[in-house]
Amino acid sequence: MTTRTTLRRRRALSGALALLVVAGAAAARGDVAPVAPSGAAPVASADSAPAAPASADARPPALREVAIDQNLDAQVPLDLAFHDESGAPVSLGQYFGKRPVILTLVYYRCPMLCTLVLNGLVRALRTLAFDPGREFELVTVSFDPRETPELAAKKKATYVGEYDRAGAATAWHFLTGDAPTVERLARAVGFHYTYVPEEQQFAHAATIMVLTPDGRISRYFFGVEYSPRDLRFGLIDAAGRKIGTAVDHLLLYCYRYDPATGKYGAVVMNLIRAGGALTVFALVGFIVTMRRRETHPPAPVSGDAARLRVVRRP
Repeated sequence: MTTRTTLRRRRALSGALALLVVAGAAAARGDVAPVAPSGAAPVASADSAPAAPASADARPPALREVAIDQNLDAQVPLDLAFHDESGAPVSLGQYFGKRPVILTLVYYRCPMLCTLVLNGLVRALRTLAFDPGREFELVTVSFDPRETPELAAKKKATYVGEYDRAGAATAWHFLTGDAPTVERLARAVGFHYTYVPEEQQFAHAATIMVLTPDGRISRYFFGVEYSPRDLRFGLIDAAGRKIGTAVDHLLLYCYRYDPATGKYGAVVMNLIRAGGALTVFALVGFIVTMRRRETHPPAPVSGDAARLRVVRRP
């Protein structure tokens, strides 16, 4: 390729970029109307008739009331009265005070989604080195006021068996309650659901929540599959970093909870700072080692020892 051809191409490219910049500036000022994609209706300019208002919620009526509001740091009412899986009256507050709590709202006769939520939770818990009753508690509440402690006991037997971890039977609690009590708890945690009479089912979202030992909402994890790493970080954060290892605490310096995604993501600047600190420590260690070698050189080898090192060949 000749030098002249290269210069022509560079000039052509520069001219094209300049045109793009000018066109973009003109469009930003409103001098040029935006161009609609091929085959699409023309886009109205700012001087044309006002656009129609945004359409209403397109979701089916049964799903319009289903949502999760992230009430982070909100206090749940610990005075709520329920019945546990044995039918004994209990208060929500008796499961708090010492350890963070993993809270799930389900209903025990749910044909699919609640089962997926609990299955996903058990899969994540199996991977954790934390033990129920030592580092955390679990509370599962039915939001169907018609369900009974007998149903709760069956569900507990199923999932305690699936979890198969020491302490699960005493640290995982399956509760039932009346409608006002359940609704009060659901409002506190931002869990919106609705009953669909035609299907004889509840429409609801999928999430688990991690609460602090004093009953404040610390983390939401969405969906039916939960990252064991995120769940571990969530428990450590909810416990005020009183559980976990020094490595966990270092990792939490580099990872931060994102409420928009319900996951922990890397904090780039903190990763750079941590990498820089490790580099400095490594350099300091290297310099100290070299200085010691200069100050204290190795002892000379005696003549006899030196002769022993000579390898004689036949």
